[in-house]
Amino acid sequence: MNIHEYQAKELFAQFGVAVPKGVAVTSAAEFEGALAKIDTAGGIMVKSQIHAGGRGKGTFTDGFKGGVKFSPTKEKALENAKAMLGNTLVTAQTGEAGRKVQTIYFTEAANLGKRPDGRDDEYYLAILLDRATSFPVIVASTEGGMEIEHVAHHTPEKIFKVQVDPAVGLQAFQARQIAFSLGFSGDLFKQCVTLVTKLYQFYWEKDCAMVEVNPLLVTKEGKLLALDAKVSFDDNALFRHPDVV
Repeated sequence: MNIHEYQAKELFAQFGVAVPKGVAVTSAAEFEGALAKIDTAGGIMVKSQIHAGGRGKGTFTDGFKGGVKFSPTKEKALENAKAMLGNTLVTAQTGEAGRKVQTIYFTEAANLGKRPDGRDDEYYLAILLDRATSFPVIVASTEGGMEIEHVAHHTPEKIFKVQVDPAVGLQAFQARQIAFSLGFSGDLFKQCVTLVTKLYQFYWEKDCAMVEVNPLLVTKEGKLLALDAKVSFDDNALFRHPDVV
């Protein structure tokens, strides 16, 4: 079973994973109230909530482009949200029919840091179930903000994997391996180790089939933030988790 981004982030927050503050709404009448609950000084992200990737590059059937929009002002956020809600978004993963947007997620815009080469400071982190071994695998890459399939095809050497034995769980040295693979040091290294540990705890305790953070970013303030979140659950274990059904 899949859940929306806003639902995944609510669960992340329960496990101590840092996410941008946000509010999800299902009607235009709720827009103003939602924006009043978040800090809009640095801009607002307006996000269509559908069960498909590629929202940012998607196009609505009426021609409006982008299911994820940065809005510098409340007025622009309202304009973008009104254009998205109730409209049908077509992405690379939806097929030509697209999917109707029934929920809008407003979040505070993150203060994104930059790498020395000028690129956005974004990373990829996921925990997946290896069907061949039935072991969880943590996947990390310095190439965040793009589809991991693209990275695997063009620069597979930039993907790092760690297999976790479910009988013993995630070991501290494995979390450190992930932090090393992403090139972190100092406080960011410690933050990454903590983040990986918390994500694995979430993955295990909630009987997830997949947990993905893409991108995981470093803010200008030097903090790790899960900017986007995708979660799917093992359908056979849903009876143990009435909070996510």
